Amino acid sequence: MPPASLPAASPGPTARSDGATLRRLLPYLWQYKWRVGFALAFMVGAKLANVGVPVLLKRLVDAMTLQPGDPAALLVVPTGLLLAYGLLRLSTSLCTELRDLVFAKATQGAARAIALQTFTHLHALSLRFHLERQTGGMTRDIERGVRGVESLISYSLYSIAPTLVEVALVLGILALRFDAWFAWITAAALALYIVFTVVVTEWRTQFRRQVNEFDSTAHTRAIDALLNYETVKYFGNEAYEAQRYDESLQRLRRARLKSQSTLSLLNGGQQLIIAVALVAMLWRATLGVAEGRMTLGDLVMVNAFMIQLYVPLNFLGVIYREIKQNLTDLDRMFALMEREREVADAPGAPPLDTARGCAVRFDGVDFAYEPNRPILRGVCFEIPQGRTVAVVGPSGSGKSTLARLLFRFYDVQAGHIGIGGQDVRAVTQASVRQAIGIVPQDTVLFNDTIAYNIGYGRPGATQAEIEAAARAAHVHGFVAALPQGYATMVGERGLKLSGGEKQRVAIARTLLKDPPILVLDEATSALDSANERAIQAELQSVARGRTTLVIAHRLSTVVDAHEILVMEAGRIAERGTHAQLLALGGRYARMWALQQDEPAAAPPAEGHQLAGSTP
Repeated sequence: MPPASLPAASPGPTARSDGATLRRLLPYLWQYKWRVGFALAFMVGAKLANVGVPVLLKRLVDAMTLQPGDPAALLVVPTGLLLAYGLLRLSTSLCTELRDLVFAKATQGAARAIALQTFTHLHALSLRFHLERQTGGMTRDIERGVRGVESLISYSLYSIAPTLVEVALVLGILALRFDAWFAWITAAALALYIVFTVVVTEWRTQFRRQVNEFDSTAHTRAIDALLNYETVKYFGNEAYEAQRYDESLQRLRRARLKSQSTLSLLNGGQQLIIAVALVAMLWRATLGVAEGRMTLGDLVMVNAFMIQLYVPLNFLGVIYREIKQNLTDLDRMFALMEREREVADAPGAPPLDTARGCAVRFDGVDFAYEPNRPILRGVCFEIPQGRTVAVVGPSGSGKSTLARLLFRFYDVQAGHIGIGGQDVRAVTQASVRQAIGIVPQDTVLFNDTIAYNIGYGRPGATQAEIEAAARAAHVHGFVAALPQGYATMVGERGLKLSGGEKQRVAIARTLLKDPPILVLDEATSALDSANERAIQAELQSVARGRTTLVIAHRLSTVVDAHEILVMEAGRIAERGTHAQLLALGGRYARMWALQQDEPAAAPPAEGHQLAGSTP
């Protein structure tokens, strides 16, 4: 494969047009097209019934002007009209409820699909993205985006279209039954209302974007401070963190006040337009009654029409503002969904074929996280199937980067990495990671039970299998002594466990996965001497017959490796067995001598000891 180039810096998110955002949303609704059609039909039915109410009200008022002494007419005509009036009201409500019932599945289905796709896409992005992200702001963007999907679909199909249908029907009735002035006044008010609403709302969008930005920043700072609770406490910086959070809240408050003041301006202008139109219409209707061209029923009908239009027109302004806000929220989530994958499977890539063997080979590998900071330079080595190769060296020499590249969290810039003779870039990432198990140096656990965290190595494992893996990792006795046993919650990132306990859980999790390739990245670094010897013996037993890469700082843990690589400044400086490297008298021998002169390591601090565990 050709060498990969370093990824370009991702440009900042740019706002797309509203039309582009809507086009991005439509495919999620198209799978529910029949439900959309039925919902629109019920919507039209509801509006027809709603427009019929003022017409029937006019007939009812005119019917009440009969001369006294005509009991049959008073009994039959108004009663029939009253019943019809009630049926129309009921039909409006019934059609509206049926519309909501039919379309609820489409709305929730689209929101679920978008949220799931966003979640899946974020997991597919490279490690670089997740190291640079701001968790609080990103989760806020997703939350607002999912909520915006539901609101946008609801407002578009339930409010915009129904209002336009109702306006068209009312304009037609007014133009046909009365003089053209009624239709012209209504049309002019509607046009002025829409233009005013669109212009002012477009101007206000900038303030909504500011509110979103400052809200995400405040949320990010709060989440970051809470996740680093211990660090805040260690340095006594509670007041400092509160001040930083308050600064974000102050910016958010000012942005929201500006948004609210412009909203009041918009509402006031809308009310003025509607009030002027209402006065003009009633003046024309009152004049018509005085001149005998219209009946009292006509006056009541015009007034009812105006009141009936006033509510949806006022609501139309609110809806338009909400749609603009929802489009802004949705745009940020779609921007996340469209982040390009730095590491992607090749088209038609097959899964890794472990039947061809699991020997690991690094061939002339160059890698850099940043262009001006190379990490690996021409690294070449092989781990034959069933053998153990250890990598040692000072911090920053590139040891842990080897594990990240083997898992294909990044692609190399030159050379290639193979498993069983297959380039990891030519097979699927999922199959590569399925074949590898790791015990990392910094173990992070889910905020769930101990059983869940061990069982995460192989979802669906039985309780007996989980306990067997715990016994192999020498953690079963500790867990069994806890009051809730394997149902004990480990806390956020596993902080209720000490470093050694977390690492033993991580070892058990990897043992349960039972992969053909093992990566042990300082796997026993947080254990005391007695437990380290016990775990080291178990890991050697587990590694027997597996292809194993051991990354270590303490040389005593790798003396039995089939080959030891000494890395320095991204290159392999020495290689050989423990005895060969000591005889060479080079870097490894000096590191060994230094570590032999160090006093015995004290047991690690237990940190957050769980109730029932032994200190």
